[in-house]
Amino acid sequence: MQGAPSIRLDKWLFFARFFKTRSLAAKMVTDGGVLVNGTRVSKPSASVRVGDVLTFSQGRAIRVVEVLSPGDRRGPANEAQTLYDDRSPPPPPKSPDAPRFDKGGRPSKRDRREIDRFEQGHD
Repeated sequence: MQGAPSIRLDKWLFFARFFKTRSLAAKMVTDGGVLVNGTRVSKPSASVRVGDVLTFSQGRAIRVVEVLSPGDRRGPANEAQTLYDDRSPPPPPKSPDAPRFDKGGRPSKRDRREIDRFEQGHD
């Protein structure tokens, strides 16, 4: 793997379209939110190569991806998906006791607050 091409971690995350901007990707790395092969990385300039496994959070989901290609540009989404193999665990099932809006039309302000409160995990 000595001669394998490498790319900056923040650049690869941006090219693979996990983050909207390269600075957001760099901030996630700087904050210590990215593991490369199980090791926490805190420098956006860290190199990633083909075969490296990255673990990071994206929203509420934990993403586990294997680098398949370093990429050379931020292309369309279908091109970006060829840069990695997604090994993320399946999302947890929805809670059956979630508040539901069974009335017709849009939820009222009170209903919306109940739904938001439940989604945030507050009582």
